[in-house]
Amino acid sequence: MRFKYIIVGAGLAGSVFAERIANKLDEDVLIVDKRNHIGGNVYDEYDEYGILIHKYGPHIFHTKFKEVWDYLSKFTEWRLYQHRVLAYVDGMKVPMPINLDTINMLFGTNYTSENLNGFFESVREEIDFPKNAKESVTSKVGQLLYEKFFKNYTIKQWNTDPENLDPAITARIPIRTNRDPRYFSDRYQGMPLKGYTNMVSNILSSEKIHLLLNTDFFQIKDMLDYDHLIYTGPLDKLYDYKFGKLPYRSLRFEFETIETDFFQEVGTVNYPNDYDFTRITEFKHLTGQQSNKTTIMKEFPASEGEPYYPILNEANISIAKKYMEQAKKDNVILSGRLATYSYLNMDLVVKQSLELFDKYFL
Repeated sequence: MRFKYIIVGAGLAGSVFAERIANKLDEDVLIVDKRNHIGGNVYDEYDEYGILIHKYGPHIFHTKFKEVWDYLSKFTEWRLYQHRVLAYVDGMKVPMPINLDTINMLFGTNYTSENLNGFFESVREEIDFPKNAKESVTSKVGQLLYEKFFKNYTIKQWNTDPENLDPAITARIPIRTNRDPRYFSDRYQGMPLKGYTNMVSNILSSEKIHLLLNTDFFQIKDMLDYDHLIYTGPLDKLYDYKFGKLPYRSLRFEFETIETDFFQEVGTVNYPNDYDFTRITEFKHLTGQQSNKTTIMKEFPASEGEPYYPILNEANISIAKKYMEQAKKDNVILSGRLATYSYLNMDLVVKQSLELFDKYFL
């Protein structure tokens, strides 16, 4: 089978690359994916009750990059949704990320935006260069808030102490001194109006894009003839784990449909200290659908299953670099969270693929 361009993976990274090749270069491109659907982990579908659910965990789009928003807007209309999250702590549901209301509710205080900084300064640990995920948090909010919001959640999510994880794991969580209850503060936020699967289908609509689903690339690669390989799958699998296996955390999901208008107050409630699951998401908050039923999803971190989160620490990053160096020697283009062994949000995946396309093919 001869294609000049072959892409492994029909998720966002691979789909954006394919769209650029088809529409910018006017070339045919083949996408190979082991799953039976497009979209990768952003895949969504309607359940038997008509609720649009995210099969692989909640995906809420947000970005500060206008070029990413404008690019995706060619393939979808948006529901202008801004995500809100509560955390169940000390028997109360309080805003997350930590903000002014979080502190006042937890401690019965009356801080204002003007003097809350003084509170954080009094509790934060003096650490200029955090060495791990724990220090990344305690350098901002101190030991007590770390224990209430981050320690046990991180242990559940990663199955290891935060002291064993890269500081980047928790550095991405903001701390606010105002009452802003939004989980993200990016300028552009929303949900694809007809869902992510519909958006990806539009991205892949060119007749020059050919899909081979339900197919393991590694079982057919010797039958393929190509000039350029764009790879978006697990980095270590690309070279049959020859430098060592890169660990990932996985997730197990439990869906439940309940006969009520709404189950919880916001889209997601985190459970850092109670229960085995880390959070509950209610999809109607995300989609804006009207129904007398609602579908929720509980997330249980797992060591086995689909790879979701790279476990970032010094040893694993060192192994990943060896694979990346090998891919560079072999002229394989790596894009996406799995292939670059990095913790990328959706917007950065899109941005990365757009920039890599320009770098290698324009």
